[in-house]
Amino acid sequence: MSHSTGNGVTPLDRLQRKQDGRNVDSTLGVLAGEGSRQRVKDPESAYPAHGQQVSTLPSRAGPEREEAPSYYGLPAVKEPVWIWSIPAYLYVGGVAGAASVLGLAADMAGGPKLARLGRRCLWVGTVGDMLSAGLLIHDLGRPERFLNMLRVFRPTSPMSIGSWVLAASGGLNTLGLLLGHRRGWAGAVGRGATAGAAVLGMPLAGYTAVLLCNSAVPVWQATHRTLPLFFMSSATAAAGSLLSLLPHGPREERVLRPYRLTGKVAKVLTFAAVERDAARVSEVARPLKEGLPGALWRTSRVCSAAGLLLEVLPGRARWKQVASDVLNTVASLASRFALFHAGKASARNPQATFQGQRQGLGAAEVMGHTVASDGKPLKFPLPVLR
Repeated sequence: MSHSTGNGVTPLDRLQRKQDGRNVDSTLGVLAGEGSRQRVKDPESAYPAHGQQVSTLPSRAGPEREEAPSYYGLPAVKEPVWIWSIPAYLYVGGVAGAASVLGLAADMAGGPKLARLGRRCLWVGTVGDMLSAGLLIHDLGRPERFLNMLRVFRPTSPMSIGSWVLAASGGLNTLGLLLGHRRGWAGAVGRGATAGAAVLGMPLAGYTAVLLCNSAVPVWQATHRTLPLFFMSSATAAAGSLLSLLPHGPREERVLRPYRLTGKVAKVLTFAAVERDAARVSEVARPLKEGLPGALWRTSRVCSAAGLLLEVLPGRARWKQVASDVLNTVASLASRFALFHAGKASARNPQATFQGQRQGLGAAEVMGHTVASDGKPLKFPLPVLR
């Protein structure tokens, strides 16, 4: 018989507590802080596997193929919880960054002759930066969460770098808009700020793709080599199309046309490159072919090709240029929403994760660890349990 101490704890309890790591201090298991105030309206839709009973072996779940076992058919990674404001932010931020670049190029190449175009680019960049911050805060839910991302500067974190790039670009564009047209030292400060925002333009347009690719979502991770290029080329074409839809003169058109045409050609080429990277694993590419993301992706591809065709056809009719720019704008928006929904769909599909891993792709490819410790490639079929 064990003798208890004054507080009701026996020596056996103390002995087991020292050796058994499962004993948890109840005071540590208290929900506190910001996360404790979050609520899920529909737990079943947010966590579809919650309370789910499974009766099959992992190797027999999922598609009936020996090379594709899964873990009870359950998703291996969590689905992103972002809402519609994130793909909208991907488009708006890209347009703002690319417009800032064009504004600096117009000021340096054209001087006073292209001052109106440079000023318009500055307006697009400033408004785009402000809208981007608003869309990001809308997804975060509370303004202070965006400020919390600026508490540290971490070069190894795409989210930290991107937050600082967005904040710096918005501040510099605002300074340029307020002071750039003045004389003296104030004008010099404004023009310097405009140049600084232009330097951050392409990083602002492409960092969002880097952020997506650094996640565990299969379709985003699989396209890590080409998605940043696609985002930057698409942003260039989208900014050129938006500025072309605004009133402008012949001199400005001679600058806008090569800019938007370069973006449109590059976007069509990187479109194919993104599809090629995703197609290395059939289950990873599936969301880009089926359902809502597949329809949006096909719409973007068709509109991009049609917009480029109208751009290169002979003739300079205004209606043709407007149609080309509208098609390109639709294509850019549709591609962002397609990739957003494709990421959610691929996260729900366990085969998109497991098949890529068994082919030596995914995290192993990103980290450069495509060879196991025995020197053999990380590409192997797992036997199915019988």
